Amino acid sequence: PGPRSGPGPGSGGGARTVAVLLYDGFTALDAVGPYEVLCRVPDVRVTTVAHERGPVRTDTGELSLTAERALHEVRRADVLLVPGGGNRGTVAMMEDGRVHAWIRRLHRHTAWTTSVCTGSLVLGAAGLLRGLPATTYWASRPYLSELGATYTEGRFVETGKIITAAGVSAGLDMGLHLACRLADERTARAMQLAVEYDPDPPYDTGSPEKADADLKALALKLLEDAAV
Repeated sequence: PGPRSGPGPGSGGGARTVAVLLYDGFTALDAVGPYEVLCRVPDVRVTTVAHERGPVRTDTGELSLTAERALHEVRRADVLLVPGGGNRGTVAMMEDGRVHAWIRRLHRHTAWTTSVCTGSLVLGAAGLLRGLPATTYWASRPYLSELGATYTEGRFVETGKIITAAGVSAGLDMGLHLACRLADERTARAMQLAVEYDPDPPYDTGSPEKADADLKALALKLLEDAAV
């Protein structure tokens, strides 16, 4: 059977469930970052979901994660998380009507519907972001407006029960925010220490506002060259 909805709107007691959507070409850290935080929150169970059970390749083609459940097995979850992916993977999900229907069905019962990086474009393609502020990967900002959303600066943007995180590593920030919502602030603070999340990067080029045009072009080329 699919995961049961835990405490929250329209649900009874029990562990709260986080459903992480996997698809061919997703970005590993988009899914694994929040997973590392949320899987250790008391009374929270994280499950991975794809079209079918089994291994699902990331955008580099060199790493796979295992989907524990197929779409048809998961009818409710307290949290839905849609990771971003490479261009091919993201576009495929933006055109996948079956996935859109599944997202909308889960969204009716979630406490929070979330995305990391270009996962927000998938939520937008499913019709969930019209008229809402949202964020995404820095190079994908223009596409949000085409989906009816308004790009908003931030590591993550929360409007009602929809939370969108910016690119890749921002999923950790959102994961800690969700840990606070699912448990409490002290638990979230403890999880931040548990995963030793204390960013002090060697270079100050972690946002497009801090990079010149040549560096932005190189960053995108590195991503494209590594993609399958």
